[in-house]
Order: sequence, then C-alpha cells, then structure tokens
Amino acid sequence: MVPEESAASFRLGLKYFFEEGRSLAKISHPSVVRVVNFFRENSTVYMVMNYELGKTLQEHILHARQQGRAKVLREHFIRKVFHDLMSGLREVHIHKLLHLDIKPGNIYLREDESPILLDFGAARQILTMEAARFQPMYTPGFAAPELYGKHSELGPWTDIYSLGATLYACMAGMPPQEANQREKDDRMADSITRLRASYTHGLVDLVEWCLRLTPSERPQSVFRLQKELREQTNALGEQATAPAVTAAAERPLASRFLTLLRKREEPAAAAQAKEAGTSGE
Repeated sequence: MVPEESAASFRLGLKYFFEEGRSLAKISHPSVVRVVNFFRENSTVYMVMNYELGKTLQEHILHARQQGRAKVLREHFIRKVFHDLMSGLREVHIHKLLHLDIKPGNIYLREDESPILLDFGAARQILTMEAARFQPMYTPGFAAPELYGKHSELGPWTDIYSLGATLYACMAGMPPQEANQREKDDRMADSITRLRASYTHGLVDLVEWCLRLTPSERPQSVFRLQKELREQTNALGEQATAPAVTAAAERPLASRFLTLLRKREEPAAAAQAKEAGTSGE
C-alpha cells in the first residue's frame, strides 16, 4: 500500500520503470541480459528477463582469494572479460540508459567465461530531467561520488567509475575505498600502486583513470575506454610475439654469415696447406 503523500512519486516511478523496460527490451547483445517482456499488473510494473546459468564475477574473485594467489585473477582473463563487457555497456548507453549498479555481483560469467551484465533494477534513463528526481540505488565502493549527491549530473562516466571499481576488485580481491570517504581522506593512490607488482602498468593506469573522483577527468565514453584497453592488449600481444619472430629471422642470417665465413676461410686454408707441402719438399 502506497501512502497518499507518496502516490504521485510512485506513479511517476512506475512510468519511468515501464519506459526503461521498453528501452531494455530493444537491446539485443550477448553481454547484456535479455529483457523478454514487461507489463503492468497488480498496480505495479514487472520486467521479465532471460535466466542465465553461470557464476558471478564476485564468486570467481572469492574463489581466487581463497587460493591465495598473488594475482587474484589472471590479467589475460580480466582483459578479455572487460572488453566484452564494455561492448555490452556501450549498447546500453546508445539506448540512453545508465546501469548505475555495476559490480562483480551483477556480472555473470557463462561456462565459456563470456560475461553478461545483469540486474538493471537501478537503471535510469538520461532522456529527461524529471527522471533525475529519483535517487538511484548504489553499492558502496563501486558507486561513483556523484551518486551520493542529489543534484549531481549522471552520465556514461558514472558507469565508467563502477567499471574501474570492478576492475580494481578483480585485481585486489576487494572493493576500493568508498567514494564519499575518498573525498575526505583519499587512500587509493597507495592501493593502486601496490597493484603494479602483479599487473602491467597499462592496466593499472586504466583503473586509476576510471576511478578519478572528478567526473570530467575520467573517460567520457565506454568507446574511449574500450579503445584504450584494446590498444594496450594488442601491444602486449605484439611484444609477446616479437622475440620469437626476431629469433626466427636471426637464425637464417646467422647461418648465411657462417656459410660466407667458411667460404672465405677455405681458400686461405688451401693456400696454407699448399705452402706447407712445398716446404716439405
């Protein structure tokens, strides 16, 4: 039963939840859970999504922590999962939606380790100012600082902060310091620096970029962030293959050099043998 004084806000909330369901139903991407139906019933609105089998990213992190590995999750695994996840989030943003609750518990991994972004219960449209009146739900540690304020502007950069926090959790095995605490006493610089002992500087720099407290200092689009991640990964792949290619190229060159050297030495050796024979006579 909705109190009379809250009835107007409740009806407005139902309106936007229904519109958000309509927008989500238009999204068809392997990295975004599929909305198959949405309808009004019992004086409220329901959203029906595909049921997916798998384990949450949070379960993978907890399992890795129990094993006590230096690297909580492998860097190759992290780069692959987040590249695919960013493709799905780009599609969400194209449809003028924000997820606003990205965290390891809302990311499922299928058996082939492909990710699915789940739980759009906190999602918000960014089409109208009226929708911004509703204070979104958030998870401490993964929520951007602007989610703590009632009048802060939200955008793709808000989800990008949560992506960075989720990346950090995959590497550190725990959430980052809460954003509202960081604004008073930011201790994340040392925490991020410690990651450099186990992960490449490029990946750690990406996390630091996403977790900047000022929204304008973060990547402003998932496309920009994904491009940087892809370029880093491609560069690492080229570095890994370069020594093998170089060695393969050097072996024939060395062989040719030795062959030429032997050819030069053969006439000299023959001449020396001839001189030795003449002296013996």
